[in-house]
Amino acid sequence: MNIFKRLFKIGEAETNSAIDKMEDPIKMTEQGIRDMKLDLEKSLEALAQVKALAIRSKNDQDIFKNKAKEYQDKAIIILKKAQKKELNVNEADRLAKEALIQKETNEKQLEATKVETEKFEANVSQMQGNVEALKANINNWENELKTLKARVKVSNATKNLNKQMAELDSSGTVSMLERMKEKIAQEEALAEAYGDIANASKSIDEELDKAADTTEAAADDELQKLKEQLGFTKSKK
Repeated sequence: MNIFKRLFKIGEAETNSAIDKMEDPIKMTEQGIRDMKLDLEKSLEALAQVKALAIRSKNDQDIFKNKAKEYQDKAIIILKKAQKKELNVNEADRLAKEALIQKETNEKQLEATKVETEKFEANVSQMQGNVEALKANINNWENELKTLKARVKVSNATKNLNKQMAELDSSGTVSMLERMKEKIAQEEALAEAYGDIANASKSIDEELDKAADTTEAAADDELQKLKEQLGFTKSKK
């Protein structure tokens, strides 16, 4: 049973592979063009053969026509010789009759050949039209193939780019960058907060120092003492 399952799986895989290959538009179009070119070669070969038959049939017309005239001329010559007593009358009649029979046979062949020639020429005309149509189809599909290849290149490039973008997001890189931006913004806000706190603390200290500063009062006392020593002012009793 396992063997049959394995064989089935292998066959299924080969079938799927064949379907995938068949679904490749480039390969399918290329194969189609190759097939049409083979058909074109066969059509051209058949066309050449039919043209050859038409040419030969037309040449046979000339042959049968000339032979019919030739037998007609022979019958006339024989009868004239009998009239001149150069041939026996009975023998002349027999030979002239045979000549006329040959003439009629060639005339019948001439008519039959004319019918054949018309058929061959009609076939040539039809096959020539088919060949031209096949050539036009091949040319159109070759142009389509160029366009298809260009579209596939664009499609693949777009697909690869989108895939990279999808993989980039799925790998967490974009999320990581967003988290980094948020963290940096938070650090900046925290730094600004500390700066505000530091400035606030500094202002309070300055106010306290100013309120408790005795430097100016001490300087005034020293100045007064110096003036008294110099006798600029009278000391108060």
